[in-house]
Parts: sequence; structure tokens; C-alpha cells
Amino acid sequence: MARYLRTTTAGFDEVAPTLWGPSTEADKDAGPAGGRQSVILEQYKIYVEMADRISARRGLTNTFFLSLNTLIATAAGVVWKDRSAVEVWYLSVPLAALLLQCAAWFWLLRSYRQLNSAKYIVVGALEERLPASPYWRAEWKALGEGRDPSRYWPLTHLEQWIPVSFAVVYVAGFIIAVLA
Repeated sequence: MARYLRTTTAGFDEVAPTLWGPSTEADKDAGPAGGRQSVILEQYKIYVEMADRISARRGLTNTFFLSLNTLIATAAGVVWKDRSAVEVWYLSVPLAALLLQCAAWFWLLRSYRQLNSAKYIVVGALEERLPASPYWRAEWKALGEGRDPSRYWPLTHLEQWIPVSFAVVYVAGFIIAVLA
């Protein structure tokens, strides 16, 4: 079970050598290194945009699941409003739905976290061939590479536990409803 909860990503030293294709005669005939540099810069721009889109999709995923939580919890509250006409065990259906979607939400956020971690390692490897390395060498180093929460605590570390906290609240609410 622990292997499903922890996240690991290939290191920079693993990724960088696999990023670059073999040099070809066309590369040698392409003229000055500036031509190749501009191609690398364009690839870098596209790749950073792709990484940003993953972050945007993660935000939409959070919005979707928050909306779904609200809908299901509201429906359960409306049904439970008149407690005398409803058996407490009827709440087990929305509870199961909420717990399943919280689990799906958790795993999706984990997947987005892993995907973005890998993408930013590739961004760092691309920056090795550019004149400046704003993300990999500068920003990420300034943030302590995410290792020191007093400098920077990556959002994905926090947001992944939001569905877990929702699930805990739902189970506690169900237990209170059963015991009341």
C-alpha cells in the first residue's frame, strides 16, 4: 500500500541524457549554433506551455470534485432534513458515492502531481541548453527545491490531502447520524 501513497520521479541525471536525440548530418550543416538554439527555445516554450496546461487541468479537476461534493452532500442533507421519515442507513448510499469520488479525486491529483514533477525535470534539462535557467537553476533553487516547507511547500502536497479530509468529515458525519 505504501508504494501507492508515496510519489517518486526520475531524477534529473536520469532524464537529461535521454532528452537529446542523436546528432545528424543535418545538424552539422544547419549552420551556426544559434539555429539549433532557436529550435531548442521553441521546444522549451511549447513544453512549458504543456506543463502549464496540466496545472490548469488540475484546477478544473478540483472545481469538478468540489462541485460534485457539494451536490451529493446537499442532496443527502435534503433527504435527511426530515429524519423521522428516512432510515439512517439511506445515508450510506450518498456516503459511498462521496467516498468513491474522494478516492478518485485523490488519485487524480496524485497523477497530476507526478506528471508535473516529471515535466518540470524535463524543463530543467531543456534549460541546460539555453543561455539562462530561470526555473531549474534560479527559481527552484531559491525555493529550496521544495524540501524546506518554511521556504516553499508545493501546493500539490497540500491539495492532495483535501479529498482525504473531506472523506474523514463524511465518515464522521455518518457516524454521528447513526449514533444520534
